[in-house]
Amino acid sequence: MRRRPRSEAALNRWGGPWVALAALLVLAAAIRLVGIQYGLPSPLLNPDERNVVPRAWAMTHGGGLDPHWFDYPTLVMYVLGPFQAWQHEPSYLTARVVLVAIALGGVAAAWWLGRAAYGTVAACVAAAAVAVETTYVAYSRMAVTDVPLTVGVTVALALMVSGRIELAGIVVGLATSAKYPGIILFAPLVAAAWGRWRRLAIGAGLAVAAFAVTSPFVILHFGQAAGDAWRVGRWAQTGWLGFENDHAAPIAFVERLWDGFGPALVIALAGLVVALVHRTRADLVLCTFVLVYFASLLTLHSHFDRYLLPLVPALGALAGRLRALAPVTLLVLVVPLTWSIRDARDLTKTDARVVAEHWVATNLPSGARLAADPSTPDFRGHSVLPLKLPRPGQPHDPNRDVARLREQGVRYVVVTGAVEDRVLSAASDYPRETRFYESLRRRPRVYSIRPHDDVGGPWLEIYRL
Repeated sequence: MRRRPRSEAALNRWGGPWVALAALLVLAAAIRLVGIQYGLPSPLLNPDERNVVPRAWAMTHGGGLDPHWFDYPTLVMYVLGPFQAWQHEPSYLTARVVLVAIALGGVAAAWWLGRAAYGTVAACVAAAAVAVETTYVAYSRMAVTDVPLTVGVTVALALMVSGRIELAGIVVGLATSAKYPGIILFAPLVAAAWGRWRRLAIGAGLAVAAFAVTSPFVILHFGQAAGDAWRVGRWAQTGWLGFENDHAAPIAFVERLWDGFGPALVIALAGLVVALVHRTRADLVLCTFVLVYFASLLTLHSHFDRYLLPLVPALGALAGRLRALAPVTLLVLVVPLTWSIRDARDLTKTDARVVAEHWVATNLPSGARLAADPSTPDFRGHSVLPLKLPRPGQPHDPNRDVARLREQGVRYVVVTGAVEDRVLSAASDYPRETRFYESLRRRPRVYSIRPHDDVGGPWLEIYRL
């Protein structure tokens, strides 16, 4: 009779694997629910929520299923739409609650992936990694597409490891329908089905069908959708505000992986090396996905941490591959857990921009025309001229000019450190935007707030023209 590894025996002593999974789900839920209302009613937690939630709301309020916008496919909007049906206006809180539920499903899916690949111990390690990894926790509170993509990746990989090629193909289509990078799952699908060409063809056909059913207007408006997707990809390649002085892509993305995993990343990479040597079916599937996906990031000059989320469950499972090190892995995962708790604690503060919005509502004339940086509140009751976000290689926003703003009847300008600090840190790349902020400094400042005590978020200032 085969003896159980010590780590697996330890799991049984603590109540068995299902108790461990339940405990991880409770922990994951507790961390994610803290701060879920941050910044509301404006989507200050992630400006990209403005692209997703209002369109999901419109679909159940007479707008139809065609979003007429294809920076992302439509599956996530279709998932969120029914939960917006009883709301009088787009509800970011409702959408965030749905995303937390999806994220918890991702913890369970990581357990499944680890168990299918390497056994119960790896299941515990993979689920623990997804439960506490800092970036995954942060985006689990945001009504955007990154966590649904990651959950789709996790389920697809688990099906591939289990040899269920056809079902895996369906989930590949669903993951791609959550966000376009899901198409990279075709690489491990080919690896999992190598030599079984008929099953591979069926799986690939089902992937295309699943995508078409859940993002039908991407197919019907293929020209527009391809143009939108190409534009978003081009922006990622040319860069984004804040990454001008970053390291080269391989170093920058490894740094962000460390920021999410902490020391557990070393064990995950060791597991990757061992998998490359042994090359079981699970090794082949996970290594193919990790290497191909990471390689796809190397051409980017926008090093967002969220781009790495699909790697989290696979790296968690690979860390669990080293069963002898499982107790050490679980111990060092306390590091990202403490980081996630710290971030959650910061979200219990009131965002400085919310305080500023209340001040504007009380002190500025109703209907006064404002010009506002991105990442600022909606300032309801006032006419707002949004200033465009500066980006490398993009034309200068002509409205970032004091004389032009005065000609348009703008009386106040709202600026925030979320934009200005990043512009000034790369002033040589944004000379005209820098001059705009300098010219505002010569105008009367009527309001200023900076993080302090129970106030968090970036600073905000208002100038009168």
